[in-house]
Amino acid sequence: MDLGIKDRVAVVAASSSGLGKAVAWGLAKEGARLAICARARSALEATAEEIRRGTGAEVMARALDVTVYNDVRRFVAEATERFGRLDICVANAGGPPGKTFAETTIEDWQAAASLNLMSTVHFAKEALPTMQRQRWGRFIAIASVAAKQPVEGLILSNSVRAGVAGLMKTLANEYGRYGVLVNTVCPGYTATARLVELSRRLAAKEGVDPAGIEERWAHQTALGRVGQPEEFADLVVFLASERASYITGASVAVDGGLVKGLY
Repeated sequence: MDLGIKDRVAVVAASSSGLGKAVAWGLAKEGARLAICARARSALEATAEEIRRGTGAEVMARALDVTVYNDVRRFVAEATERFGRLDICVANAGGPPGKTFAETTIEDWQAAASLNLMSTVHFAKEALPTMQRQRWGRFIAIASVAAKQPVEGLILSNSVRAGVAGLMKTLANEYGRYGVLVNTVCPGYTATARLVELSRRLAAKEGVDPAGIEERWAHQTALGRVGQPEEFADLVVFLASERASYITGASVAVDGGLVKGLY
């Protein structure tokens, strides 16, 4: 299937590792030109070079903090000027720390809202006007199944990710008339450094082996295993494509059957 992504311009946030990196690779394999960003310059440059060597894609890489609006504004403007357009934007950021409500501080809540909700707003503010003028665009947010089904010990993510889903649904309604599709993708337990961090934290709290925590998570899914980043990226790439032309306002779980609700 030709996804129609060749020579499209894609911005992918938090893409030096994990899910963001897998998405950037997936888009590059389909022929997209990339602008990627992350906080850690060395890891980001290494990822950019890997993608260039592996796919031949043109990749612009900039180290920045997605919670800082002016950083995002300059990054998106530079990418648009360099490539002459902006077709796909994938908003992404690392998750807030795992805590119960009693363990959180007001500062934790403010930081979580800045990291996940406001960073998505930052990219929407900069990407959507260009897509509107072009009468074509794909704006995709990477959230979490926590937006659909609360995860024990992740109250910050459970709360803020739901806000992201509400934002994205509203944007889909506002920008659909301009040919801009807006969707949220919600990963479940996926084999990333973030998952390892969470398993170690819970294991230390419960006095068990981290492998036991990961096995417990796997058993909660219908497929009996955690996902791979590439499996998640495949859906994001599809939603960014011409083939997803009648999908907008969706909040799709890529979770191996973890979420037990109907929607």
